[in-house]
Amino acid sequence: MKFKTFAAFVAPSVVMMLLFIAAPLVSVFLQSFYLTQPVIETVEVETCTPGFLEQTCATALRTRPVLDENGKVQTTTTFVGLQSYRNVLEPARAWDAISGFDYGALMGIDFWRALRFTLTFTFITLPLVILAGLAIALAVNNTAKAFRGQVIFISLLPFIITPVIGALSIRWLFVGDGILTRMIEGWTGEDIAVFAQGWSIELLMLFYRVWHVAPFAFVVFYAGLQGVNRDAVEAAIIDGASRFERLRYVVIPHLMPLIVFIALIHLMDAYRVFEEIIGFRSEAHVISLQYLTYDLLTPDDAGNRSVSRASASAMLTMVGIVILLIPLLRRTWRDHRGAH
Repeated sequence: MKFKTFAAFVAPSVVMMLLFIAAPLVSVFLQSFYLTQPVIETVEVETCTPGFLEQTCATALRTRPVLDENGKVQTTTTFVGLQSYRNVLEPARAWDAISGFDYGALMGIDFWRALRFTLTFTFITLPLVILAGLAIALAVNNTAKAFRGQVIFISLLPFIITPVIGALSIRWLFVGDGILTRMIEGWTGEDIAVFAQGWSIELLMLFYRVWHVAPFAFVVFYAGLQGVNRDAVEAAIIDGASRFERLRYVVIPHLMPLIVFIALIHLMDAYRVFEEIIGFRSEAHVISLQYLTYDLLTPDDAGNRSVSRASASAMLTMVGIVILLIPLLRRTWRDHRGAH
């Protein structure tokens, strides 16, 4: 292929990536080193009590933002270096002057609490998604052809549902007097409050993520199973290999590149968990790194947003994703070089 032809095909994708990925990422990186604050002025305000003959007035100093000629709040931007990162991490709060490191104090910091849940959510759901997807793919692959289409359709339904709608549906089943909550209460004879504690909410989130994402792994594995070497499988059967041995020594090595691919996609997606936090309304008990960035960007009562801290949180989230992906990317690179 000529270079001009190659460039003509690649250039649109490169331009879009630079415009919608690289440029915003650089902008967020730069904003994490600058602090934007509204310009505040102190004014003297006089307040008077009701009355005509005995009216008393008092003056008080109050602060208010300065507005420009268009009625917008004036702001100033200053370079603060790594201060925004220190404000997000708050390392001093995690150490007690007497006992040293304090895990309870660390979990009282929003960033570390969000990081703990994000890592737990990511590493627990990853193997469950792979195992569930592989199990569904093997079951469908062994289903009679007359029923295979219907089974595939039913298996894909959780993946088709919009993430927020699916999370809300699971929540409605358990919140308050939800259908499943009433069934559990009738079976146990005790009052159940699933959304009153953090651990039960986390379990529901883990269940929902596996239920929602496993069909994606199923589709990938099912496509990979169609390319398994039938001669190798038949030779293993002749040699007396059991079903589990054929799966371990023939099928799984063939599917290993797909397992790495699913792991890459899932790590990037699960580490940015957000829909479950919104759908389950778990902000009081559980938050994620992505939700922390969203919360910092939410305007307060005065209309101000912590853009600098949100940018620092977003960059730390990006660094975490890169660290998680490095082992899988190195394996993919070694497999690619070994193939050549």
